[in-house]
Amino acid sequence: MGDDLQSRRAVIAGVGVGGLTLALTACGGSSDSSASAQPPANESGAPAGGGLGKTSDIPVGGGTVFKDQKVVVTQPKSGEFKAFTAICTHQGCTVANVSNGTIDCPCHGSKFNIADGSVANGPAKQPLAEKQIKVEGDQITLA
Repeated sequence: MGDDLQSRRAVIAGVGVGGLTLALTACGGSSDSSASAQPPANESGAPAGGGLGKTSDIPVGGGTVFKDQKVVVTQPKSGEFKAFTAICTHQGCTVANVSNGTIDCPCHGSKFNIADGSVANGPAKQPLAEKQIKVEGDQITLA
């Protein structure tokens, strides 16, 4: 019976190593040069360098909320683009819109200045964290 037990252990160990090899191969890179690698994620969870939109999507004196990327991009002055987290610092709701020079949270009425993310109207006490973006031509991407 000792030989049977050792044989079973050898089979189980072999399957385990084979499964591990298969898993590592699946997780590893492909030798196909046409496969594209994903860029590393940034703090927002979106891929670094991920496209947000065009500069024409951001009105002067206003902004646009990109809910999937949890980012709000504003244009306080013509040609000046700013980005902030779209997560309200009061209780973590996603801001809903940008109007009249403020980024507005629908949950409790907090408002943040489009130029610097500072609190314009509470109950939030902390500003929205600034996010890094790149503006190249007419494209806005996460940095």
